[in-house]
Amino acid sequence: MTDEPVRPIIIRRKKVYAADGHHGGAWKVAYADFVTAMMAFFLLMWLLNATTEEQRKGIADYFNPNIPLAAVSGGGADALSGSSIFAQDTLSQDGIGAKTDTSKQASDASEEDALEAKVEVMNMALKGEVGGLSEHLKLKMSPEGLVIELVDKSDSPLFESGSALPSKVLSRLTTIISNSFGDVANDVKIVGHTDAHVFAHGTDYTNWELSTDRANTARRLLMTSGFPPQQISEVSGKSSTEPVSDDPLDPQNRRISITILSQSI
Repeated sequence: MTDEPVRPIIIRRKKVYAADGHHGGAWKVAYADFVTAMMAFFLLMWLLNATTEEQRKGIADYFNPNIPLAAVSGGGADALSGSSIFAQDTLSQDGIGAKTDTSKQASDASEEDALEAKVEVMNMALKGEVGGLSEHLKLKMSPEGLVIELVDKSDSPLFESGSALPSKVLSRLTTIISNSFGDVANDVKIVGHTDAHVFAHGTDYTNWELSTDRANTARRLLMTSGFPPQQISEVSGKSSTEPVSDDPLDPQNRRISITILSQSI
């Protein structure tokens, strides 16, 4: 035994406090999500109340388009959710041009409705297809009428390179167009376009002949699918004179333009 005094035993208990992020922050995140969702809900309710049926259809088509529309198309409530294909009549109806006969306006509106219905038929047919066929189709409106452009793609060409031999893609597209528009009374114009690639020197075959031959191939495919031959009023080729891209070698320049001519021109 030693003479050292007995030291007291001291037990220190350390309290551990769990970090609660300024008295708990999880509820703030949940509340913020709730407020955001409610704001989106009331915004949706306001849009539904403030827009017309045609405008809502245009918004829906913007997020889920069936066929890409060319930039020249408008955003109104006429055929193809854009301006009327009868440009002069549209100006008159808007109070910009001269006055037109009421019966003529009614006839044009009826023709426009008929073409819009045919476009919807084509949309429905494309939805049942695989392989991105709709990516080859572009619609635009011109003073002549409704223009349906069949556009080439580098990974899915419409023709064999440098020839007028059609691919299966073109054959299927012309079949859909023929089935959709084969019973319209309008005449049709078919124009072939190429890119700026030139043929080898020493040959008389140029892009002028190629664009014309491709337009005739499209004509034959339409007729094979049942399109009335008497309604085809023009078949021509324009070589690379009317490119749609700033790049003259862009595959988009290789295309077939099928114009459903307006009966009023």
